[in-house]
Amino acid sequence: MNVSHEINLLVEEIQRLGSKNASGQTSVKFGVLFNDDRCANIFEALVGTLKAAKKKKVIDFQGELLLQGVHDQVDIILLQE
Repeated sequence: MNVSHEINLLVEEIQRLGSKNASGQTSVKFGVLFNDDRCANIFEALVGTLKAAKKKKVIDFQGELLLQGVHDQVDIILLQE
């Protein structure tokens, strides 16, 4: 699977699982995304896809790397709908 395709799938999953924040942007907690069965089946390397999407400025989150458990409450914000 190519990176652009995975990022597009990630955007769809954030829209499905997330909700609008005060700024009107869609956001989802990392833990919600990581623990979702559908996401687990789609993404072989969710953290890698998140990192690539952040680099392309499709999403934003605090920090460089998200780890399950430690970063479950970190918001992943969709910058491009």
